[in-house]
Amino acid sequence: MKYGELTHFSHPQHKLRFEYKEVPFLCDGCKEAGIGSRYTCTYCDFDLHRHCALPSPSIVHPFYRKCSFQFMSAPPGNFPRFCNACEKDVNGFLYHCKSCGFDLHPGCATLPQVLDDGNMHLYLYRKVGASCHKCGRKGRSWSYRSKCKKYNLHVSCVKEMLVESWHELYFGNCGSKKRIETRIPSLKGTLANHHRRKGKVRKCCEMAGMAVRVIISAVLGDPTAIIAAVIGSFMPR
Repeated sequence: MKYGELTHFSHPQHKLRFEYKEVPFLCDGCKEAGIGSRYTCTYCDFDLHRHCALPSPSIVHPFYRKCSFQFMSAPPGNFPRFCNACEKDVNGFLYHCKSCGFDLHPGCATLPQVLDDGNMHLYLYRKVGASCHKCGRKGRSWSYRSKCKKYNLHVSCVKEMLVESWHELYFGNCGSKKRIETRIPSLKGTLANHHRRKGKVRKCCEMAGMAVRVIISAVLGDPTAIIAAVIGSFMPR
């Protein structure tokens, strides 16, 4: 991992500096939200996730062992493409498999297989038979599920939560100001519907809240305990 400064093909006019800020941003490479560590231009309103600033030329993902994904700066072809992990549109940097036509956001391609916040382990699955705590549906996109199998959240639902909450993520071109509302919605009402015994609802929601924070931090590109705590402070009580 290279830190300090670097010159990037997507922003050749200035060098990008590595920094850490507990402020959300929109990556100018993959066009996805991020938080924490990033490469940024001190002259322009330009930011890149670490995995977008320093991508691997090619990757093999454990969910698609027969595929070889190549890094690309823009989606191939002239028709809309979507990420096979989160099912969201691909609008910038991506990993593309020519043989099968699969696409992955750089952030989705680098999601940790296991998340550990010290209290619980969350495992990434391609498909889960259990229903998601956010949408209530099964299957759909990749999911993070707890070892105890009580907490399950689609990666796609995490992104929808962020989009719903962060209005006006980005507008304008280089030099314009970003406006981000850092309030992430609570799942307490949704989670309560999954549990009939009222005595267990509060404890379950507290544990699920921790799971949500850790998953959100991973989706935003910086799965650390510090970021999880910061995101936790954004969530309404």
